Amino acid sequence: MSAIGFDNEKYLLMQSQYIRDRISQFGGKLYLEFGGKLFDDYHASRVLPGFEPDSKLKMLLQLKERVEIVITINAADIEKNKLRSDLGITYDLDVIRLIDCFRSIGLYVGSVVMTRFDGQATAIAFQKRLESLGVRVYRHYTIEGYPSDIAKIVSAEGYGKNEYIETTKELVVITAPGPGSGKMATCLSQLYHEHKRGVQAGYAKFETFPIWNLPLTHPVNLAYEAATADLNDVNMIDPFHLEAYGETTVNYNRDVEIYPVVKAMLEKILGTCPYKSPTDMGVNMAGNCIIDDEITKEASKQEILRRYYTALCDQRKGLLADDVVYKLELLMKKAGITVNDRKVIGPALQKAAITGAPAVAIELPDGTIVTGKTTELLGASAALLLNALKVLAGLEDELHMISPTVIEPIQHLKTDHLGNRNPRLHTDEALIALSICASSDEKAELAMQQLNKLRGCEVHSSVILSPVDEKVFRRLGIHLTCEPRY
Repeated sequence: MSAIGFDNEKYLLMQSQYIRDRISQFGGKLYLEFGGKLFDDYHASRVLPGFEPDSKLKMLLQLKERVEIVITINAADIEKNKLRSDLGITYDLDVIRLIDCFRSIGLYVGSVVMTRFDGQATAIAFQKRLESLGVRVYRHYTIEGYPSDIAKIVSAEGYGKNEYIETTKELVVITAPGPGSGKMATCLSQLYHEHKRGVQAGYAKFETFPIWNLPLTHPVNLAYEAATADLNDVNMIDPFHLEAYGETTVNYNRDVEIYPVVKAMLEKILGTCPYKSPTDMGVNMAGNCIIDDEITKEASKQEILRRYYTALCDQRKGLLADDVVYKLELLMKKAGITVNDRKVIGPALQKAAITGAPAVAIELPDGTIVTGKTTELLGASAALLLNALKVLAGLEDELHMISPTVIEPIQHLKTDHLGNRNPRLHTDEALIALSICASSDEKAELAMQQLNKLRGCEVHSSVILSPVDEKVFRRLGIHLTCEPRY
């Protein structure tokens, strides 16, 4: 599981140089629509082992003196308090978080743009809050007939009404807290205003997935479809690129569908479109940095299976439509995999059948499978972690690393004071108890030292876990799946 299939250092060098070349192509100014996550891109790190979650950020740091960041947010999303599901915070709070994150590492945040502004009171209040923090804010408006009425969009009544964003750097990165924030429209609006001012500027798009120079059905690209199954994104051959160059490349449906509109807008703004296809617009070099295709294929297949089980659990909770599960089952067939290809499923279900209670299994870095069962003292997940740490530390299986004198007061606190009916320790409680024992027990200390070795391990549970256990597994960097049952 620690095998590397992606050369991250090569990626940082090649990607930053390719963006420099694209800046030069347009005479020294480039608006770069930045899709996906700049921070914590764990999907990419899972399907491209060796890709670091903050690689895109490190790449921008190589261009630090030339980069200015503009964050867009849809005013309607501010009004309805739209949430980032992975962080549990609203889009407006995430904008402030992003500003702090960028600035903390020395990247310049020039401004925030509120797109589709229509006088929303919450958006006006948010603008005042940002301005009180010293952040410049611009307003872009809803354009009637967008994106089809190109004559109106590219006119004084369309982009012309938008406030011009004052920028000072060669590379203007347009990012956002989530999709639908108006990144592309902001880029094109700026091109319109720059052209009116006689400034040469260009537009490009940075999306990691799908990877344009991998086959359509390559597991890495299928894993991207799995990740966006609920958005109805579909990978497809770029027909415009095929017609222009006779080369087969991969893009996704939304970029292919919008390309004729973007092409027409660029022609109207610049006089000619510099790109013959959606693929031409991209600047992603990730496909050139894969050093072991088999490793990335296997990692991507496991990601598809994880997405499938996540969808099954969401379906069981009533959070997901059936058609998303059907799409993921189709992707599994395309990838040539079944649930039997996830090695931890069988042992977890077998242990649960034997004990008649919830059970969990983990695959350690050397391929060893370890299980955890439900006991009077520990939940299955907590037992699993302790068992795994014992194996990694080379300790005997019969060893009780946490003294009953530590467990019993925790159980007393849970049931008698905090209102819990279940006295068994969750994963967080078990790890805290183990850390207490480690202060006076060398074997417990040795076990604690193994925690980092769990990062990247695969785990399967015979039941849907509590949010507490899910969160602990996520923080440890463990890849979790669960059976869709309570």
